[in-house]
This record gives sequence, structure tokens and C-alpha cells, in this order.
Amino acid sequence: MKFSGASLKEALQSVLPIFAIVLLLSVSVAPMQSGILVTFLFGTLLLILGMNFFTIGSGISMQPLGEGIGIQIKKSKNLLIPLLICIVLGVLITIAEPDLQVLAEQVPSVPNMTLILFVAGGVGLFLAISLLRTRFNIPLSRLLLVCYILVFVLAIFVPVDFIPTAFDSGGVTTGPVTVPFIMALGAGMASLGKGKNSQENSFGLVSLCSIGPILSVLILSICFKPAPETTQTTIEVAETTAEAFRAFLVALPHYAKEVLVAFLPIVGVLIIFQLISRRFHRHQLLKMSVGLVYTYLGLVLFLTGANVGFMPAGRLIGAEIAGSDLKYLLIPIGMVMGYFVVSAEPAVHTLKKQVAEVTNGAIGEKSIGLALSIGVAVSIGVSMLRIVFAVPIFPFLAVGYGISLFISFFVPPIYTGIAFDSGGVASGPMTTTFILPFAIGACEMIGGNIMTDAFGIVAMVAMTPLITIQVMGLIGNTKQKSRARRAHSEIIQTEDDMIYYDEEVSA
Repeated sequence: MKFSGASLKEALQSVLPIFAIVLLLSVSVAPMQSGILVTFLFGTLLLILGMNFFTIGSGISMQPLGEGIGIQIKKSKNLLIPLLICIVLGVLITIAEPDLQVLAEQVPSVPNMTLILFVAGGVGLFLAISLLRTRFNIPLSRLLLVCYILVFVLAIFVPVDFIPTAFDSGGVTTGPVTVPFIMALGAGMASLGKGKNSQENSFGLVSLCSIGPILSVLILSICFKPAPETTQTTIEVAETTAEAFRAFLVALPHYAKEVLVAFLPIVGVLIIFQLISRRFHRHQLLKMSVGLVYTYLGLVLFLTGANVGFMPAGRLIGAEIAGSDLKYLLIPIGMVMGYFVVSAEPAVHTLKKQVAEVTNGAIGEKSIGLALSIGVAVSIGVSMLRIVFAVPIFPFLAVGYGISLFISFFVPPIYTGIAFDSGGVASGPMTTTFILPFAIGACEMIGGNIMTDAFGIVAMVAMTPLITIQVMGLIGNTKQKSRARRAHSEIIQTEDDMIYYDEEVSA
């Protein structure tokens, strides 16, 4: 196994635009200390290497494992056992997600393990609901409508300061560890189906599993009545290049251990599944094992680069712009960052590839990438506007989800599944380690409330692609119907011409 030229090119195209934007800002409106800039350079290199390893590894390990388990679940005639398997898998994979630990530290008045178990239980429950949807062909749009009505009804009884964190949890828990596995699981469960429902049911698991954490955190906030967030966020800033290098040396073992803990449940699932099903041959197991090692190395490098290299840069840039006379530039600069940063999310590449494979290229990777970029750009722009003018997030969430759910009844169902999956996929580690610190730095400098103004940006990133991708589907469906009408008109015209010609000949 070796590096893929295509995956390396993809990694370079994803990361270098962000690097160029930060470099341009560092010599213009947001000057950086040399230590921070060198840290950012190191982080960029690690991101490129990490994304390359991750892309190769997840394709030959997580995908076949998820698909294999999905196929076995779909084959089972006893519904109870597959439901229990889904719940257990959801809990294990969610506990394994590194970003969940970060969320637990940010939630006040709730014990960390209590929060983690509740959120993991929410994902497990909704993974089981996803199985029921696939088994009984329940339309995704109707199920999402019911679930989000429940979410917004519960949100009425939640402290205002806590709503952004609750919605952020949906994006945080569908990170780079969970998304490839869950998407492959959905493809496996749908692969035995026939007709158009097979394609449609391949998507929707990530979107439903994103709802579980939101509901869990909302319920927890009602039960525990948490106080507003008062924790002061701090990021160590390197003053010299030597300090920058040492920061990576210190952080690398920490993230290696963190990701190892995350991978142990996945390795356990592979071993148990193989012992029970005997699905994979020896060479397949060897290939998947090497793929897991590649995926592990990729995530360690990626998370180290993102957290150590990108987080201080994002925080400083946000603070520098907000503290200047050009604070309104936060909005357009945030939009440009959002447009490019989503392409650096590891799980986004997994989504685009699966969409292209399931639809046989009918929905291309470029079109999905463009819709995601536009959606995230809008979400970051709106989030910066919220910070500058201290606008609450709830009206944006209510209107945004209302529009996306309304559109879902007028587009082909496969676009709804892709769109709602993309919300969880787009709000990954790059958002939490670069865009969120950017927002926090700006909010602190302006003097806003971090809990209500800065937090919630992950929720916005998870929401706007729901609209843009479905609009793309709506436009595509309209064009397809228009082409069909034109073709039908041409056929009728041809038939009329033939009839007229025959009459002329007869005469």
C-alpha cells in the first residue's frame, strides 16, 4: 500500500486555500508573531499528510467494515437483535469520537461522563430508528419533520444560554471517526434493497444520528438547569519557532493516545463481527488492518495539526480584526474562510465519494462540494454578523430548519438524505479548531457573550448545507422535467410531421 497521487492532490487542494488566506491576512489586517506563523506552517503540513493517510485508510477499512455489518443486519429476519446491535454500535462509536470530550468540558453543571453517556445513548437510539426507517421504507422528510418539531418544542424550555451548545452537539458527535463508519453502515443496509429506495436509504443515517445528541443535551439542560458558561478559554501561544516545534512534540503523544482510545471500540467491533460472521477472508482482514493503521495515523496527524497549528491562528485573526476599525470585515472574511474550510474536512471527502458511487456519477463530487462551500460560507457570514451585532441564534435556527424541512417535500428524496447528512459531515474538526476559535477571539475582543454569540457557529455550519444542497436538487429536478417536456414536445411534433407527410403522399 502506498500514497495515492489523487488523495495527495485532493489534500493539497483542500488545505492550501486556507493556508493562503491566513498568510494574506497575517501580512495585512491581522499581523502574527513568528512563533504562531511557524506553528501554523507545521500544522498545515500535518493536515496535508493526515488527510492523505485518512483518505486512503478509511476507504479500505471503515467502509468495508460498515458495509459488511449493514448487510448482515439487513439480512437478519429477527428485528430485535439488529436494533440492539445498532444501539450498541452507536454508543461505542460515539464514545470513541474525540470531539465529544471537548464538548463535555464546555458544558457546565453536568458531569462529563453523564453527558457523554446521554449523548452516546441518543446516537445509539437514532441509529436504531434509522434501521426501522430503512426496514419499513419510512420517508426521511416526514421523520425529520417530526424529530425537529420535537427538538424546537424542547428548546422552548431550555435556558437561552444553552441552546447554541445543544445544537452544536449534533455536529460535534458526527466527526471523522463516526461519519465514515455510519455512512458505510447505511450503504450496507440499503444495498440489499431494490429500486429507487435502495439509493435513497443509503443516506440519512448521519442526519438522524445528529438529532440524538441535540435531544439528549436539551433534556440534560432541562434536568440539570446548568448555569451560563463562565469558563475562560485559553490557548497557549508559541513565542518562538523552538516553542512552536516543542508544542507539536508535546501534543502528538496526547492525540495519539486520544485517537487510540477512540479506535479500540472499532477494532473490537471488527474482531467480534468477524468471529460471528466469518465474512472477510484472511487477505481482506490484513488489508483492513493496514487501513485502520493508516486511518489512525491520519487522524493523529490531522488533529494535532488542526488543534496546535490552526487553533491559535484562528483565535488571533478573529481578535485582531475585531479589535481594529475594520471589525465589519469579519463578515466577508468569515464567508471566504467558510467557503474553503469545508473542503478540508476529512469526512466531506467520504460523503462526496459515496454520493458519486451510489448515484453512479449522476450527482457529481464537484456539485456537492460547491453546494457545501456555498452553504458553509453563508453560515459563517451569518455567524460573524451575530457576533458583531449580538443577534440571538434561535430565530436563525428556526427559520433555517423550517425552510430546509419545507423544501424536503419538493425534491427527490435522495437529495434530502444527502443534504441532511452533509450538515453533520461539514461541521467537523476544522470548524471546531479553526472557525470556532476565530469566532471566540472576535467575540472576546468585541466584548460579547461567548456562550450565546460565539458558540452556535457549529450549529449554523450544520444547518445551511441542508438548504443549498436541496436547492441544488430542486434546480436539477426542474431542469430534468424541462428537458423531458421538450423531448415530449419534439416527439409529438415529429409524429404530427409524419402524419402530415403521409397525408400529402396519399393525396
